Amino acid sequence: MPDIFHNLLINASAQKVFSAVSTPAGLNSWWTEKSSGEPVAGNEYELWFGPEYDWRAVVTKSFENELFELKVIKADEDWNGTLIGFNLLEKNWNTHLEFYNTGWSEISEHFKISSYCWGMYLRLLKRYLEYGEIIAYKNRLEV
Repeated sequence: MPDIFHNLLINASAQKVFSAVSTPAGLNSWWTEKSSGEPVAGNEYELWFGPEYDWRAVVTKSFENELFELKVIKADEDWNGTLIGFNLLEKNWNTHLEFYNTGWSEISEHFKISSYCWGMYLRLLKRYLEYGEIIAYKNRLEV
């Protein structure tokens, strides 16, 4: 099974990074148009990207300031069953983020596009945390 991995250094505490990747307010600042959920194992998240992309995921792991993981349960067919995770390690007031989106069934065009888009979105996460920058949802993959 192909997987997507991205690592980056963010000049912010693990607490701030965890909040940005696990709370609706944080997710809406860099990834989703709107979301809902609580970062507790077993809870369901709504991940809304527009009327045709009203996705759902379940929290599989949530260790405050260390790890947050979702399993996609309702999305485009090739996303279903994939895991989206954020491993955090704080060192010297910076956070090393190890991102993964694993469990894809094949290397399809959608997989390739998603890998690229994750890189773009993670750049927006970094800019949000380091500079307070929030790009309007409709413009997020254009900057």
